[in-house]
Amino acid sequence: AVRQAYQDVLFHGRHAVFVLYLTLDPSLVDVNAHPAKLEVRFRDSRLVHDFLFKALHQALAGVRPGQQESATKIVAETSFQPAAGKSHEMQVPATASRSAYIQPPSQVALPLSVEEQISSYARLQAQPSSENQQTSSVHATDAAIPPLGFAIAHLHNIYILAETANGIILVDAHAAHERVTYERLKKQLAEGTIPAQPLLLPLRITVSAGEAELAEQQQDLFATLGFELNRQGPESLVVRAIPAQLANSDVETLIRDVLADFIEHGMSSRIQQKSHEILATLACHGSVRANRRLSREEMNALLRDMENTDRSGQCNHGRPTWIELTHQDLDKFFLRGQ
Repeated sequence: AVRQAYQDVLFHGRHAVFVLYLTLDPSLVDVNAHPAKLEVRFRDSRLVHDFLFKALHQALAGVRPGQQESATKIVAETSFQPAAGKSHEMQVPATASRSAYIQPPSQVALPLSVEEQISSYARLQAQPSSENQQTSSVHATDAAIPPLGFAIAHLHNIYILAETANGIILVDAHAAHERVTYERLKKQLAEGTIPAQPLLLPLRITVSAGEAELAEQQQDLFATLGFELNRQGPESLVVRAIPAQLANSDVETLIRDVLADFIEHGMSSRIQQKSHEILATLACHGSVRANRRLSREEMNALLRDMENTDRSGQCNHGRPTWIELTHQDLDKFFLRGQ
């Protein structure tokens, strides 16, 4: 349960270290499962599993930049009340589901591409449009500075440098945007089907016979993911639509990568179980690339999206998306006050 909760926030090869203190009715535990009492058995192991997974999953999703309370405290406040003779579900108090320091995300759905976020960011944040005015806003009162601050520069066309009330931060733009894209795709899939964007001209792709057959068999699943493609010939596919949020992607490479994921995961049911891994592949294609220069408005749009996105501290592969150097850290570098 713990491993599942951490599955897309831990870097590969790493594992969460944890100690659990569970308080529950003694009647729900069988203490005679082992002759030497070295093990006990939960009478409803699924209840315990689901409770742990949901509590940790929710706590990790709620960790946002600027949050002052740890996920540990949120989980510690979580409880469930099993009802006798009924199918049990975890009950999470409203007070435990969100830290008092977390601001609710905006109700305005921002477009996915960074380019399209510029106007939405300006409207939502009501920031001045001129660069000089934006620069002066960095030096406003601490209360007016958001958790991830305001962008100052795009270093080596990879990292965003931003000034915050506490110091400075560095953001890996691709990793951060990948998480934003991934969470939006997951939300759309949970709501039904990912919206599709028709191509102006259908694209014909040559594939192997096995890939063509797989695409034909999995047309419904492709449609759920926002693709419209048909088999035309033993080793040929025609793509007519792709996920709307990936409209600027390399369509042929995107299709080949998704087909590779389908082949890796095998049967249809297995593919559906691994749907989030496939969405991670889509998210990578829909994210800004290294060496692509971002404007100040685009960088600020991405910072605001990170503040309102679940698990934005890590990309889909578990790598950190941003680091912070506080005033104290900077002072230590230069031996100030020593």
